[in-house]
Amino acid sequence: MWTNNVVVNQTYCTHHAENCWASIAGKGWIKIKTGNSDGVTNTFILLSAAKANGRNASVYIVDNLIERAYLL
Repeated sequence: MWTNNVVVNQTYCTHHAENCWASIAGKGWIKIKTGNSDGVTNTFILLSAAKANGRNASVYIVDNLIERAYLL
């Protein structure tokens, strides 16, 4: 389900493979869906850019995992 025009409060990752998270306003902490290292990295970078630049994003959440996102 798309959650549109949301604020990214924080992002978090560790040195472990594909372990990236984002805190989305009104949703809490949500993990970025694993299974493709480049996809996890790209989504994390997009969400971090939203946070760093004060921009909103839209995220597609399935089974409480961020599957895709775009920057507004």
